[in-house]
Amino acid sequence: MTTSAPGIDEVRARTFPFPRRHFLSALDLNIVEANRLLDLADTFVALNRQTTKKLDLLKGRTLVNLFFENSTRTQSSFELAGKRLGADTMNMSVKNSSVAKGETLIDTAVTLNAMRPDLLVIRHASSGAAELLSQKVGCSVINAGDGQHEHPTQALLDALAMRRVFGDLAGLTVAICGDVLHSRVARSNVNLLSVLGAEVRLVGPPTLLPAGADRWGASVHHDMEKGIAGADVVMMLRLQLERMQGALVPSTREYFRFWGLDREKLKAASDRVRVMHPGPMNRGVEIDSDVADDPAVSLIQDQIEMGVAARMAVLATLAARLDND
Repeated sequence: MTTSAPGIDEVRARTFPFPRRHFLSALDLNIVEANRLLDLADTFVALNRQTTKKLDLLKGRTLVNLFFENSTRTQSSFELAGKRLGADTMNMSVKNSSVAKGETLIDTAVTLNAMRPDLLVIRHASSGAAELLSQKVGCSVINAGDGQHEHPTQALLDALAMRRVFGDLAGLTVAICGDVLHSRVARSNVNLLSVLGAEVRLVGPPTLLPAGADRWGASVHHDMEKGIAGADVVMMLRLQLERMQGALVPSTREYFRFWGLDREKLKAASDRVRVMHPGPMNRGVEIDSDVADDPAVSLIQDQIEMGVAARMAVLATLAARLDND
């Protein structure tokens, strides 16, 4: 891992063409490509801790952030990533666009394509929206979350945060806990962590685990303490009440009692355990503040920092791919 601040020549030397034109799924990466991307992202972590953070790696390139759902961390980190690499960055406000007047996603794609962007980041409430958009535009598309399907750059930054603590992820035990049913983060993390050789567990009440979860390549557990027993990483997921149809949990108070992470439940995990959460957190619902804010175990702030670096790596490699097309 990088220990000193990199120069532009070192960054260019580590930058490689992304294996595909688009980044739509964590499964777009094999183990070699994933580790190379994490190596590059690690370089950007060091760069981002310098006083001077800007490079001209994407000079002349145009990045468009197209978010159909509200976002703070993801949209701002993509914007910051693009600007630090020298790209011309535009955040498209969907609420003030023609979409609010009934324009379809395909119409929007055609309009944006005519403006000739190079990189387009999309978040959409419908699963498959990113793939559909990628078929209609000439630029590279990055999936920033599509429905309950995937969120691959979140999985990448999570892997980066883990790797900086534990080193090689092979053999690591990661328990992903809570509302797996509605979580695109869970799906992408299972996919990427499995590629990187980690053992992944899905932990939650039966009502919040999707049918067929046992076929994801992760073990399924319905008891919180048994599910996190010996785990090196416990990743808590937000209870997505806005996506739920019907009463899938009795109450948030009861949910925290059985499924919220507190000090007592955390005792079942490994002595070296680290706690993660993709955010935003519902404190006192899926995680106790005492755990979330403890720097000895919590990687939640690290995840936010890693988000910019991981997305810089994705943008840089996709731009390199465009240079070679």
